[in-house]
Amino acid sequence: MIVHDAPATFVDGYPQILAEASATGRRLSREELLSRRTLGAQAAAKGHGWRVLVREHITATRSCWPRAAAPDSVLTVFEQAMDAFADGYERAQRLVVRQEEAARREFIDDLLHGGGDPGHLSARAERFGLRLSRAHAVAVAEGPAKFDETDPIPYRVEAALFGRFENRRILFTTKDGRMVCIAPGDQDDVLVHFAKQAHAATDGGQVAIGRPRTGAVGIGHSYEEALNTLDVGRRMGFDDPVLRAADLLVFPVLARDRQALVDLVRGTLSPLEQARGGAQPLIDTLATYFDSGCVASETARRLALSVRALTYRLERVHTLTGTDPTDPAHRYTLQTAVIGARLLDWPGRPL
Repeated sequence: MIVHDAPATFVDGYPQILAEASATGRRLSREELLSRRTLGAQAAAKGHGWRVLVREHITATRSCWPRAAAPDSVLTVFEQAMDAFADGYERAQRLVVRQEEAARREFIDDLLHGGGDPGHLSARAERFGLRLSRAHAVAVAEGPAKFDETDPIPYRVEAALFGRFENRRILFTTKDGRMVCIAPGDQDDVLVHFAKQAHAATDGGQVAIGRPRTGAVGIGHSYEEALNTLDVGRRMGFDDPVLRAADLLVFPVLARDRQALVDLVRGTLSPLEQARGGAQPLIDTLATYFDSGCVASETARRLALSVRALTYRLERVHTLTGTDPTDPAHRYTLQTAVIGARLLDWPGRPL
């Protein structure tokens, strides 16, 4: 903040108050206290440091010390004057902090959601440490519960992040109950460190990292990509602590034509609803089978089944759908349909 007035300016009127009040031992009047609060607020607004202002008042007290006044009277006046001055200073500082935080929140909302003029966003970004001419990537972390502004977890993660990367041009914030980190696209170590700290601080929370994108609009796209990756991770049951959008591009591609995906799931898997217990147990079996590399023994182990029981389930799928999960010629269609069912949350939700 630019400082316009010398610190001594904010001691104006104090020597006179000191002389008059200490001579009689009276307390400062309401008008005198108000004048000290006003000067304290003005000093904070001008950006003066508290230590310098205290030193100016101590210097003024020494140089204007009334000879006839008792030391206790002088110190009492000094104490009252500084209390009022500090009150005005602190109130003004709190106001500035609230205004700065409001401006920061507005900037982050515009940045992540693509609001505002790109040129204006770029000018504001410099104030918050970002250069939008560079590519940036966004990482989003979520825990078992949403974070609010008073939660200590984001403060710990932020302290760990900036403690290691103090001089990097990065931005940390909370948004919609999640932690968000924006870093230059060529500084993946920042996002990896953020992911590690967030995962540890949330006792196993998951982090998604969007792909690096250029410009203000690119940051918004990377943020949306990270959010979508978290959603895909939930639907697909991925338990990896860090998910990268670049590694999961097949899923948004599949989901892009929703109607085609619905048709595939309905046409391939809807016959499984005829099975005892419905479609879900057989879909879970197929998902584990494909995740296990189509190895029957490993699949049976993961499902706590015998190989014979697993074989029966796979044969049941073949009978109901006409598609054999053990046949490489049929496997791709069936696996894609299973992925689609998980993305669409079927059969939990109707198609």
